[in-house]
Formats: sequence, structure tokens, C-alpha cells
Amino acid sequence: MFNIDISNEIEFSEKTPEILDTFEFGEEKWPGKEWPVVYLIYNDTEVYVGETVDAKSRMAQHYAKSERRRLKSVVLISDGSFNKSVIQDLEAYLISHVAADSKFQKLQNGNSGFQKHAYYNCKKYEAEFRKVWDELVKRELARKSAKVIENSNIFKYSPYKTLTSDQYLVTSDIIRDLSDAIAKDKNRTFLVNGGAGTGKTVLGIYLAKLLVADISETANLEDGETVSCLNLIHEKRDNFRVGIVIPMSNLRTIVKNTFRHTYGLSSSMVLSPTDVANSKEKYDLLIVDEAHRLRRRRNIVQYKAFDSSNKKLSFSTDGTELDWILKQSKNQVFLYDSTQSIKPTDIPKEKIEDMKRTRDCRILSLRTQIRCNRGGERYVDYISRIFSNCPPKERLDFPRYDFIIYDDVSEMVEEIKKRNAERGLCRTVAGYAWDWRTKKEKLVFKKEDSFATDVLIKNGIYDIDIDGARFIWNTEYNGWLASPNSINEIGCIHTIQGFDLNYAGVIIGNELRYSEERGLYIDRKSYRDVNGSKSASDDELLEYILNIYKVLCTRGMLGTFVYVCDEGLRTHLQKYILRRV
Repeated sequence: MFNIDISNEIEFSEKTPEILDTFEFGEEKWPGKEWPVVYLIYNDTEVYVGETVDAKSRMAQHYAKSERRRLKSVVLISDGSFNKSVIQDLEAYLISHVAADSKFQKLQNGNSGFQKHAYYNCKKYEAEFRKVWDELVKRELARKSAKVIENSNIFKYSPYKTLTSDQYLVTSDIIRDLSDAIAKDKNRTFLVNGGAGTGKTVLGIYLAKLLVADISETANLEDGETVSCLNLIHEKRDNFRVGIVIPMSNLRTIVKNTFRHTYGLSSSMVLSPTDVANSKEKYDLLIVDEAHRLRRRRNIVQYKAFDSSNKKLSFSTDGTELDWILKQSKNQVFLYDSTQSIKPTDIPKEKIEDMKRTRDCRILSLRTQIRCNRGGERYVDYISRIFSNCPPKERLDFPRYDFIIYDDVSEMVEEIKKRNAERGLCRTVAGYAWDWRTKKEKLVFKKEDSFATDVLIKNGIYDIDIDGARFIWNTEYNGWLASPNSINEIGCIHTIQGFDLNYAGVIIGNELRYSEERGLYIDRKSYRDVNGSKSASDDELLEYILNIYKVLCTRGMLGTFVYVCDEGLRTHLQKYILRRV
């Protein structure tokens, strides 16, 4: 059906438009100035990726820009069946992959205008895009395979992602409202509600890049009004100061690294709440990811440092990280999901409600499921109902999403290892229902080493024992997913919240139980997170633990496997999850 062609390298100069005028595309031999193509313009260190239906004129426009004149060569990608939708989709695919590859130091593209939409035969075309990438690797215009790139953090948290329709609309609404507020010398607060897997982090990173980018990079935005609003923001406030706040240190480390490797962004833009409190100047805009994980002064590790920040900002000891952000910025975007609050340290929902009542706050929502898209919103809603005392009336099946409960934990872990060998980015995670005895051993693995792990366990160095099956907790905290031996370890909630997996194996410990008389209930003595349970009532702790398992069961993009320790809960969940036979 397809015969996608990548041209030989063409010199990029003032003569390029004339050369392209002689090109012919498709069976009908359309001239180069009239056929839809995708192109790369590049030198040894920089690249620009674009699409056009008039390559001759577009190359002349590019050569008129001083930044483009540094580029030396062009290749064109074409097919006799290409149309405008195909080339826009292929352009977005290549930009996102080039940005995460290490071949070029600088991608000259802005991150504007990419909105996901369906078109005729889109799935078949998208299958061909990987072949295009493979050919670019062969020609040494790319280095890493598509599989490696798509499993990398730089790809997953890139500002060059194609947006869903609601991500695009939320972005446009924020830009327009922010522009209007700045024009009137006012400030705005935005609360973006979004469940697990709806792309809150991607939205925050995209928005940050859009607001700090050179305005000329947004020229391909389809919405002219949004471009005008961006212009107004930059005209009214020179050096518009933007920061993205990430409360969780492991995710913050990943995003810092992504910003460090993205043209136009700086790792200094990625902040902890304490960084915000210590800032000598106010930010024009703070984008707060995982806002439900902002802390209050309860069950924290460093009370002295927390109190020092409160004092610095003239708050009493009741001040929260939310208060610090509101005081230290003129405008804010909070990316929020109350169902992902997992411990008493997290700010309560009442603080968010107070903010909505007392500030000029616009409420926006993300609904499209990105992470578990094979199961869709239906799967995420189903997980919420399973982990509640109002369960579904009957089991739902998900033909495109693997949702399976195992009777044998070792069998589940081995299946995760098998899937990881095939696809990468598959891990086993668990609730905090076992002591972390190996932490004092300070274990370090410089490579994947299942043999060394097995030897440790045989010598009695392990954390988790389930009917004789023994495992160790994650030996690294920040960056555990990419750590060399993570496939042989069990990750805790703090290593995985905010991240994607291809397949997740979830072990539900004895801290969560079920009986016909009581429904779902907690076993406090089996819950090992002291700061997660101290000062929490039974009802509060049940909500936190249920939220933990909702988070863990919504990490897998392709599937989730479950093992349950408590026999009563296992029997209960087997009503709702397909059993491994």
C-alpha cells in the first residue's frame, strides 16, 4: 500500500528551490512544489523538521532566516498516497523522536501546534513511520532505535509531544486567560483537574516551553489568536519568568535532565517547593505538577527546614507549600488529582477548595486517557470502583488491555521479566507492606544482575517474603526505573508515581484486606510506612492505601498484572479481574 521514499541528500542553499522544482512525486508525477512532503534540514549539530505542500517555496522561506542558513543539507520524505493529515502526523512523530535522540545537539523547531486527531488509515500510516525512522538510523541521521527512544524519559517528558484535543484546548484557554489578565494588570490561578494518565506532566512541560520560546517559533500554531496572546504576554512583561514546580524529587530529577537537553529550556526552571520559598524574586508564572503532593507540616522528615521557609515568607507553622507558591508567584497553574494523595503529609483537599473560593481561579479538566489508552477512561474508572466499597456489579473485560490476576506471585514476576525482555520498561511494584531491611546494606548494582540478587536472597538478605518467594525493595530511589537492576527488584509507590510503564506487575500486601462483613479494610500492623500512617485515622489511612493501589494499577500502558496477598481480598478481586489459568 505504501512506498515511502527518502530522497538523497540535497545541498541547502539559495539554489535549493530551483533543484526541488525538478522533483516529481507520486504515480502522477506531481512537481515538487505541489506535493505533500516532510523534510529535514540539518548540519552536523542542528536540525529542523517540517512539512509542506510546496517544498520549493518553503525552502526559499527557510533560507531567508539567518538561523536556518547555518544548516547545510536537506532530505525529503514522500509517498504517492501522502495527504496533509499524514505529513502533519509524520512531522510530529519525527520531531518528538529527533528531540529525544542524541544525533543533533539542537532542534530548531518550536513545540507549537501539534494536536492529535484521527484521519483515514492513520493506524497503517503510523506503523510505517517506524520504518522511516529505521531508515534515518541507517543513514546516520539518527542514532537510537525507536524502541529505545520511546522507552526513554527524555521522550516521555519532551515538550515536543503531540497533544490530545483536551490538552490543546486547556493550553489555549490558559494562554488566552493569562494574556487577558496581564493586559488588565491582574493575576490568575488555574486548577487543571486530571486523573491518572491524562497527561498532566506533559501539559505542564509543553506550556513552559511555549511560554519561554521565541515567538517566531510559534508561527505554525493553527490558532492565530493564541499566537497573538503569546505576543501580548511577552510584550507586557519582558523576560517572563516561568518555573515548573515538582514536589517529588525523583520525578523532578528526570524533568531537570529533560530540560537540560532541550533547546530553549534550562534545568534551573525545574524547582522544588523549597526553591520557590528561597527565591528572591517572584515568578510571573509557576506551573505546579502533581500538586496533590504539595506538603503541609505533618509527618514530615525535616521540620526545621520547613519552619525556616515558613518564617522566611512570614507564615506561621501552619503554612504549607501551597501557600509558598501562591505568595512567590503572580500567576499559577496547578495540575491536580485528589485521588493520588497518598499520605498525611499531602495537603488536604480543603486547602484546594479554600484557594478556589478566595482567588480568581479558573477550573479546567483533562479527561482523555493517554497512558492506559488501550483500556481507556473505562479502565481507569473501573480501577477506581474496584478499589472502593462501591464495587462494580459485574466484571468488565478490556480486549486491548491485559488486566490479569495471578494466584502465584513468582509466576507474575517472571511474566513481567519476560515482557521486559520483549518490550522494555516493565517492572514489578508493591504497596509498602514489608520492612525495608536491605536499606542498611546499601546495595549497589552497576548492571542488571539477577545472579547477584539471587545470591543475596539465598544468604538471607531480602525484604519481601510471600510464601517462600523472596524479593528486595528498590536499591535506588531517584531514577529507579532506569537503574540497571530494577527488573530484579520491587519498586515502592515513591519510585513510580508520575511515571509510565509498558506493563506493571502489582503486589497488593496484607495492609489491605477484605471480608464480606467489613468490605475493604486496613491492617495497620502490616503497613510499614510510619510517616504514612502516623496521625491518620483508620478512614484516612484506608483512603491513602486505596489511592496507592489506584496509582500502581494505572501505570501500565499495555497491561497490569496483579497478585494479592490477603486471601479474602484475592477472592473478592477475582470477581472483577480475569484470572490467570
